[in-house]
Amino acid sequence: MHITAHTQPSGDKPNEDWFAASDGLVVVLDGATIRTDTGCIHGLPWYVRTLGAGLVANAADHARGLRDVLADSIRQVTAAHSGSCDLEHRGTPSAAVGLVRWTSEAVEWIVLGDITVIVETTDDAVVTCDDRVSRTGWEERRACDRFLIGTDEKMAAILAMKEIELASRNREGGYWIASSNPGAAAHSLTGSAPVGQVERVAVCSDGAMRALDLTPIDTTAGVLRVLREAGPDGLVGQVRAAEDGDPLGARVPRNKARDDATAVLVETRYGRENSA
Repeated sequence: MHITAHTQPSGDKPNEDWFAASDGLVVVLDGATIRTDTGCIHGLPWYVRTLGAGLVANAADHARGLRDVLADSIRQVTAAHSGSCDLEHRGTPSAAVGLVRWTSEAVEWIVLGDITVIVETTDDAVVTCDDRVSRTGWEERRACDRFLIGTDEKMAAILAMKEIELASRNREGGYWIASSNPGAAAHSLTGSAPVGQVERVAVCSDGAMRALDLTPIDTTAGVLRVLREAGPDGLVGQVRAAEDGDPLGARVPRNKARDDATAVLVETRYGRENSA
């Protein structure tokens, strides 16, 4: 099993993405951008680090299903909050989750939020991404696209969109994400494939998957090809170049000039290329 990975913050602020990758486990987290009060004294980087450590520890027990692993990890990070934190605050820190685990028989994965997991097998490629958050506040999101990044009008539109988004978080008809409610894990997307058929696995935060919107890479197959040929740092580098070439979002409307970006590629010993 060969693992390559790259993570890069959007700028000078701490990286709100987090990843862990080892022989048999990949975890990628993407902290949800905070634009309002949170009721928490710790901050988003603390949340993703604490949740990530819990996921790594809990996933080591292969007898536990991945939804249970995720629910228990959310429960543990909730317990780790200070008594000064208001966990009922709708802006409490949260993160999208992507986790892939290898067992003796299968490769299993779980996604909650807009992390993308690509599993390439001997027969096909399975792509899993939970895009429910992008369907909330649709009219408000369209309004954001009318303005250039950095303008007062843009920020006002973003805050209006964020209010709708937070009101839709972790409830039926909205979207689900890791925050303080372990019940969100029941709404995750899961999948598995026989371990002997899996050749490659990629796990990317939405900052890395901006490649689909900002660069000539317009398919997940293209993302996987760039990861194989140029590595995760090459993929993120292409995204950065595109972001910096359109800093105001005039060509491709978006709410942030740059985004934290993380990509992990696992090439297994079971692939055709290594079977000789």
